[in-house]
Amino acid sequence: MTNQEIIAATVTYVKDELRLAEGGHDWWHINRVWNNARYIAKSEDVDLLVVELGALLHDIADSKFHNGDEEIGPAKTAAFLQSLNLEAEVIDKVVKIVQHISFKGGNEKKEYSSPELSVVQDADRLDAIGAIGIARAFNYGGFKNRAIYDPEIDPDLKLTREAYKKSTAPTINHFYEKLLLLKDRMNTKTGKKMAEERHQYMEGFLDQFYREWDGGSSQSSKEA
Repeated sequence: MTNQEIIAATVTYVKDELRLAEGGHDWWHINRVWNNARYIAKSEDVDLLVVELGALLHDIADSKFHNGDEEIGPAKTAAFLQSLNLEAEVIDKVVKIVQHISFKGGNEKKEYSSPELSVVQDADRLDAIGAIGIARAFNYGGFKNRAIYDPEIDPDLKLTREAYKKSTAPTINHFYEKLLLLKDRMNTKTGKKMAEERHQYMEGFLDQFYREWDGGSSQSSKEA
C-alpha cells in the first residue's frame, strides 16, 4: 500500500469506529487534530506517516469512555495497523503516541518522547483550548451531567493522575486544572505560537463569564 492508501484506509476505519462518539471526541475532533498535526509537521523533522497515523488514531478508544482502561486504544491501534501489514517500527511509534498523548493531570511527568509525539500532542492540545476547546469542555461537561460552575468548589491544581481521571468537578474548574496549563506545555515552536492566541481567548472568556455570573461586577479572572 502507498502512504496515501494507508491514510485513506485509516480515515475510513476511524470514521466508522467513532460514528457514535460524544461530540467533543468524534470524527471532527480527529479531523481537526489531523489538520493541526500536518500543519505543525511542516516545520518539524518528523516521519509524516507516523504523525498522520498518530493523529488519526490517538482517540480511537479514549479511556474516558472505556471505564478508564488505557490499554484498549493502543491495542486497537496495533491490531488495525497490523492488518495493513505496516512495518513493525511504524506500528510501534504510532502505538506509543496513542499510549502517551493524553494529559495526565497537574503533576504530569513525561514517560516517553519522540518528535512525532510532540507534533501530535501539540495538535491535540490545540483542539482543547481556544473557542473549540471551550465548546468541547462544556459539551463533555453536559455529557457527564456536571455543573457549569460552583463558586464553593475550588480548582485543584495538584490532582494526581488517578484523581484527575475520576474528577467530577464543575466544567469551569477544568480550565484551571487542564486547559490554562496547556500553553506552557506545548512542545513545538509552531504549537507554542498557535497556543498563545487560543489561551488569550480563554482568559477573555473567563473574565466575561465571571462578570456575567456576578451580575455585571468587574471581577477579573478567578485565582485558583
